[in-house]
Order: sequence, then C-alpha cells, then structure tokens
Amino acid sequence: MKTFLLRTGLYLSLLFLVANCGIIKNKFLTHSKVTLQKPEISDFEEVYIPQLKSERKNFFKDSDAETHWVDSIYGQMTLEEKVGQLFMVAAYSNKDTTHTNAIEKLIRNQKIGGVIFFQGGPLRQANLTNRYQSKSKVPLFVGIDAEWGLSMRLDSTYRYPWNMTLGAIKDLKLIEKVGELMGKESNRMGVHFNFAPVLDINTNPKNPIIGNRSFGENKVNVTEKAIALMNGVQNQGVFSTGKHFPGHGDTAIDSHLGLPTVTSSREHLDVVELYPYKRMFDEGLVSVMVGHLDVPSLEFRQNFPSSISYNVVTNLLQKELEFDGLIFTDALNMKGISKYRKPGELELDALLAGNDILLFPENVPLAVETISKAYQENALSEERLALSIKKILKYKFKAGLNHYKSIAIPNLISDINPVENEALQYQLYENATTVLKNGGDILPIKDLVNNKIAYVKLGDDTNASFISTLKKYADVTEVTAPTIDSLNVKLKEFSTVIVGYHKADKPWKNNDFTSNELIWLQEIARNNRVILDVFAKPYSLLPLANYTEIEGLIVSYQNNDIAQQVGAELIFGAIEAKGKLPVSINDNFKVNDGLSTDKLNRLGFTAPENVGMSSVKLTKIDALVQKAITGKMTPGAQVVVARKGKVIYQKAFGNYTYDSDVKVTNETIFDVASVSKIIGTLPNVMQQYDQQKVNLESTLGSMVPIFANSDKKDIRFKELLSHYAGLVSWVPFYKATLDAKDKPLAKYYRKIADSQFSKQVADSLFIRNDYHDTIMKIIVDSKLSVKKEYKYSDFTFIILGNYLERLTGKTLDVLATEQFFKPLGATNTFYNPLQKIDKNQIAPTEIDSYFRHQKIQGYVHDMAAAIEGGVAGHAGVFSNAMDIAKIMQMYLQKGNYGNQHYFSTKTFDDFNTCYFCAEGNRRGLGFDKPQLSGDSPTCGCVSKSSFGHTGFTGIIAWADPVTEIVYVFISNRTYPTNPVNILSKEHIREDIQKVISEAIIN
Repeated sequence: MKTFLLRTGLYLSLLFLVANCGIIKNKFLTHSKVTLQKPEISDFEEVYIPQLKSERKNFFKDSDAETHWVDSIYGQMTLEEKVGQLFMVAAYSNKDTTHTNAIEKLIRNQKIGGVIFFQGGPLRQANLTNRYQSKSKVPLFVGIDAEWGLSMRLDSTYRYPWNMTLGAIKDLKLIEKVGELMGKESNRMGVHFNFAPVLDINTNPKNPIIGNRSFGENKVNVTEKAIALMNGVQNQGVFSTGKHFPGHGDTAIDSHLGLPTVTSSREHLDVVELYPYKRMFDEGLVSVMVGHLDVPSLEFRQNFPSSISYNVVTNLLQKELEFDGLIFTDALNMKGISKYRKPGELELDALLAGNDILLFPENVPLAVETISKAYQENALSEERLALSIKKILKYKFKAGLNHYKSIAIPNLISDINPVENEALQYQLYENATTVLKNGGDILPIKDLVNNKIAYVKLGDDTNASFISTLKKYADVTEVTAPTIDSLNVKLKEFSTVIVGYHKADKPWKNNDFTSNELIWLQEIARNNRVILDVFAKPYSLLPLANYTEIEGLIVSYQNNDIAQQVGAELIFGAIEAKGKLPVSINDNFKVNDGLSTDKLNRLGFTAPENVGMSSVKLTKIDALVQKAITGKMTPGAQVVVARKGKVIYQKAFGNYTYDSDVKVTNETIFDVASVSKIIGTLPNVMQQYDQQKVNLESTLGSMVPIFANSDKKDIRFKELLSHYAGLVSWVPFYKATLDAKDKPLAKYYRKIADSQFSKQVADSLFIRNDYHDTIMKIIVDSKLSVKKEYKYSDFTFIILGNYLERLTGKTLDVLATEQFFKPLGATNTFYNPLQKIDKNQIAPTEIDSYFRHQKIQGYVHDMAAAIEGGVAGHAGVFSNAMDIAKIMQMYLQKGNYGNQHYFSTKTFDDFNTCYFCAEGNRRGLGFDKPQLSGDSPTCGCVSKSSFGHTGFTGIIAWADPVTEIVYVFISNRTYPTNPVNILSKEHIREDIQKVISEAIIN
C-alpha cells in the first residue's frame, strides 16, 4: 500500500487568551499570563494512512550473517550477561577516576550493554570509549543526546541551530545536510545512537523543557524536518531515536522534575501527537524513546508514567503502530518516573512494559538482581527477555560491532569540526531568518544617502557581530541613554531605528522581555520608524499584544555571530527573507507566516565553501601577511576577499607601527594612495562618459581649456586614460615650495590657516590656495614625449580631477562622496579624514623628514596631493579594505550596486578594454590590467578581463569578472620610511592573489 496524505484543510490552530495588562495600560503590551485553549480535532485535520509494515524503508538491511552472529552470541551468554545488555548507563568525560572506575566496574561485574555520554570533551570521551570498549566482552552501544550536534554535551564541537530555528527553513535538503554532518561527527566519535530528532509538537508555548527543541507546533512541519534530519543521520550509519513518545509537546511540567500530564483525547493523540511517529516508522526510524508522561487517554491508572505502561509501550507502540525497532526509556533518574518507582522495581516494570534498553538507571546492580530474580521466578519469560536481547544484538551487528574498531585519536578534533559546518550554518540562518512585518517596505533599507540610522540594543547578551555588520553597510550610530525619555530625545535626529533584542543563546534560558524592556520598546516604536530584530526564540514576542507601531519585524531565532551577520545582511538587502514562522504568536502571527523581501546586489558574507572556495587554502594568506610584518615590509595590513557577491575572508594584521601596541582592525583607515584614481576620480569620469559629455576621441584641449593652446591639446581621451599620451611620469611639485634646507617657505605656507592659506598640508601647515594653478601650469608646460609608448603618469588623474571640478562645479571630494561613497555605503571612505574622524582611527604612513617634518597620520602621503590640500585626482582617498571591496564589486557588477545604477554596462566595458595591448600597453581606461609579460602587478593567474590598481603605500585592489573575485590588500608599508619597497620585491600582494586563485574549488 502506498503512503498517502489526506490534506483537506489547514493545520491545527492555537488560540491564546490574553488578559488586560495590569502594569502597562497600553494596547502595545501585555504582561498577563498566556493561556492555551485546548483545540478540538478539526474536520479538516490532515490524516496519515501508514504503509504496510513490509513496505517500510529500511536503512539497515537484515542478513543471514546477522542472524547467525546474534544467535551465536546469545547462545553463549549467561543470564547475567543477557540482563546486563539491557542497561545503558550515564558516563561523563569531565569527571575524575572515581567515576571512570565505577563505569568499568559496571562493565566488568554487571556486563552492561552500553553507555550514554553526557558532559565532557571529544578527546576525553574518545579515549574513554576506547577504554570502556576494551573491557567489554560484547562491544558496548554508545549513545548521546546530540539534538543540535555533539555540542549539546561536548566542548570543542560545532553547535547547529535549535530545532525551532530549523523549523523555519523550507528547504528540506538543508535539514538533511544537518543530519548528515551530525551523523558523520557521531560516527567519527564511535557513537551509535543520536537521541534525536525530537518529535514533540510544541503546541504549548509555555512548555518548560521542549520549546526550542521542537521543530514547531505544526505536525506536518515537525515531521518533514524530522524525516530529513533522520535521513541525514542514518545514511551515515548512525541510529536516530525519535522522542518523546507518545508526545511531550503539549505539557506544562518538566519531566526531569515531575510527571507532566497530557490531557489530549485519544483521537487527538492519534491525529496529532502520533502523526510524526507513523510517518517516521514508514521512513525507516530505527529507535524510539518513551517519555515519562501521564496520558489518561492511554493509561487509565492515575499518575502512571507512560514509560512503564504496557498499554503505551507494547499495545500502542509495538502492536497498534507495529514498531519493531529498539525502544529506549527516557532517563530513569528523572523525577517524572523515579518518584513513582524504586530502583530495581522501576527497571523491571519498564522492561515488562515493553522497553528494550533502560537508560540512565540509578542502581544497576540492584536492577540486574531484580530482573534476574523475576526471570528465575518466571515473572519474566525467556521469550520476553530474548526479544529485547536479540534485538539489541541485532542492532549491534548493524552498527558494525561484530567487528569492533577502536576510535582513531589523531585528527579527531579537525575531523568532527569540518569546514562544511560553517558553510552550512550560513545557509541555515539565511533560510531561517523570518520577516513578519514590512510596513512601508522598510526592509531592506535601500536609500543610504537620506536615511540616518540608529541602533538600540535591548536584552542582556552580546551584540558585537550585529552592530559591526550593520556598520559595514551604512553609517549606523549606536545610541544609549539612562532613561527612555533621554533616549527618545537622542533618537529624534534619526530617520530609522534598528532595535536588536539579544538574549543568551541557550535552549532553556529565559528569553522573555523584562517589564522595563517592554516599556522601552513601546516608547521607541511609538516615536520612531522601527525595525525590530529578535535574536531569541519566537515565543519571546508573546507579551507584545499589538505590533502596529513596529514597521519592520524580523525573527532571527538565536543570538550567535552568524545569526547576527545574517540579520544585518537581510536588513540591508544582501540576502532576501525566506524563513517561515514555525509557531504561532497569539493571534498576531500564525504558523508559516513569513514575508519575502527584495535582494539588493550588495556584498554579503558567507563561508568560502558556499562560493566554491577552500577556507583551508585561504588560511595561507595569514602566513604571507605575517611574513610581511615579521620581515618589516609593513607594520600592519588588511585583506578582504569576496567571491560571487560574498565576502569570504576579512582580516586585519599587525599594529599601526612596529613599536606600537595599537592593533590594526578591520575598521582601521588607511591612505590608499594611487588606488584613489579608481575609487574617487575614475567612477565620476565614467559617469560623464555615460552621459556622453566626453567620448573616446575627445581631445584634452576640448576637455580642459588650459590645454587648448598647448602641445597636449590633441591627446585623445582613450590615450590619456591608457597612460599612452606621452606625459611625464611625475614632478616633485612640492620641492619648489621648500628652502635650501627642505623647510617650507613662508611664501607658500602658513602655520595658521587664513583666507589665502586654507589648504591644510599637515599639522600646523597650510599652503596658499592658488598653488593649484601653479601645478596645472607646470603640467601644461611639461615635456611631451614624441614617441607613443606606455608611460604611467600621475598627470593623467590630476588633469581628470581638474576636469571634473570644472565640469560639475564641485570639488572632487564632495563629488565623489555625493555620487559614490554615500550611496554605496562606503562610510569609511574620505578625502581629508581628520575633518570627519579621530586620528586614532587612521594608520600612519610615514615619518616625513624631507618636506613636512612630522609624523604623517591622517594627511595624505602623496606630496602632490598634499599641496592640493589633500584632494587630488591621483591620490588623497583614505579608506579600509571593506569599503574598497564595495567599490570594486560595483565595478564587477558593471556599474550597479545595491540595485542602484551608476553607469551603464557599455561604459564599464569600454573602460575595461585594453586599446593598446598590441603596442605593448596593458592598461585599460584608468584601470590597470594584467601584465602582458613580467611579474607584476598581478600573480599572472587572473583573467585578461580582470582589472584593478595598486598604490605606493602598499595596496592592491583587483577584480576578476571570470572568477567573480574581488581582492583587496591594504597596508602602510611606507611607515616609518620607504627607501626600498620590500613588499613589492617579495611579491607579497601577488603571492596572496595566487593563494586566492589556488583556493578556487569550482
């Protein structure tokens, strides 16, 4: 018989009755207790008709060899050895030798069949597993509660999201991948049973023990996620255990502390709580854990735990549902059972009820004695004992314990923490994060020019990744205040307020808003345009009765670094919203609610493997940068690598200076030297080209009138930008302003600014405003080469800066900021940064002993740009690697970023063309291109369509349309002086680029 579903309606809905708040008289909030109204079975409830038992999926096939091994082992066992197989005892790898010796004693004397590991570490547990297995005649079963991976119990292991978070994901392949990685880590650790997935349908939001451990409140969603997870685990040869039969979701007591009552009718249980078990059995679930629950509709005896109920374990589970896999009790030390039976008696009753494996017994010797006595007195039949023992041996064979191999210790930690974990984690949160409100299309934030954004933190846990990622997209100000009134006063100057609610990322931790936080949220939302991102379980939203004053509402489910990064990405459109709510929130939001949002083509963040790169190979970058720092090639550096629109590597190295303890961070600002050409000047020139104000054949005389009567008047636009115009490379303009001792002449400089000397060159040094005219005259009068050949010249961009300022009527710094830096979100990119930020945020570039005679920090290093007052077409920009990467990504996307159009695809293609390659000139229009021969500026491993630029202070910015890679390296290699460019001679930048190329997987 084929499986089929009768879908005739909607899932079971929950109704929460919320009383008026006695503390805060406002429609926005409620502090009253949320109560659950018991739903009736709907006529539209989906019903599952199970397959025939013979048609069920079987992950672990039976064989004649298995039967022979089981019969052989069983036939050699004494009664004590048989009974011992029933017990799986608690073991810890974080306890002393007293505990270890006690476990060994149980193995030796009581012949126990297995251990369930609790707290400890992977190496310690692996060594103990090997030790315990060596003492056991019949190899032991090893189990562990690893609902979100081994980290539920072990340190130094990877933690996957809670089931509630996974419940928000629609892509079941991702859930199966989680199971696969869980299965691999368990297998590597010698673990045979992962006591997961949780099949409880969490219909009670106040459930004190299930909650985040459940996939949600909808039975179909829970089941589909559980099947996917199980498939992943069991395909790795590890057994999954569905729990807590017959259903712990609709309870209000923690069974560790007492006996919860499930008040549902038999009909309700059959259609709802048992639904996942029926489907899981058909899909090949190996084992079930029976919970300690009081279920009156199944067991007429009052306060009689389901785990020792024959009606539940045998009549329902084995006979009616025809489950013939292994059956575990829940831990027998839990108060939900131990309060009702004494040790020994408890274990016997559990066995007689139909359980196969007795988990976490408190007194194994007494239990063995009691069960053995029952057998000898015929209270326990040979048939009943053999049923469980042979089943246990059968699964030991399936686990490969007939040919037991010890756990290999070398590389264990790296093996259970593969790079795939991080890659998958990004995918999971990208697919889980849920948008519940998007009033006025507040999400994603599109306009970065006119939107002044504040961030306010609520909650008591860390928010560092969230705020730092927000600031990578826009100028976001973190606002704090001692009172809500003073906070709202500060918030008046902002147009959008992002509120992050951050609670400890622990499964049973209270995630509720405090009364004060509710008041603050109410007042912030009432007075501001608000986006609320909840880094906590969705149930934390229950006290909010009304959401009309919250424009944007995001549920990020957990408060960890990746969840916070993804939340920030969603707010700014680097990803779209995909998640669906796995539980209902009062009457405001229902199961499967979740809005889609637009994806803007802004840089996002992910693990290298998600874009076909090797994170292991990329770590070689670290060694190369460290080599540069150790070799005194540069005091500090930043590196950013992005591929396919995702930043996959961003690190900062070293200090501001060799003798400083001030660390370079990802936020540190550097002088980017000649990269200013393609960051500040070139994109504005491209806009003029795009608007047809200039073309490839335009002459310099027509563009800049002062050249109209010079020998340079006929230089064509494409020759000028290709460094093929015959211009002089550079002229030390500043030297003419110095005396014989290389000190600034009073004719040209003042120590204090005035109306005639307002261009600042350095601390207490201002040059006369009209010196720009002198520079331009020197360029006009400079020698022009008769021979047409490639010669790199700063004059090109000095001229273009002048061209832009004359054409637009704006200074270059204003133009670049308005047209590109602000709308791109390049908020850490400036000319003359000291006018905007503190000097301590900027890495120094030189100790100048030949011109300005001071430490240069925050003033442009290039002397020509310095005497232009820090704003010039060829130099002057300060930035960091992340901002440069945004601009390079804009180029890679051919003039589009954040879904904003800056110039046409044709314009980009025209500028990224090498017009004089046949003449031995590699350059594009403004862009540098890969070498035609030799070993710079690139590694020789990038495509011919790649482009970028390098800079004197030790920078390269490069993008490759073929591989879709952006690479930025920034340093202050000129500090303290720059007699020899060792960074260049040692090919550090090129070698890093080669590592990046070699890291491409696909």
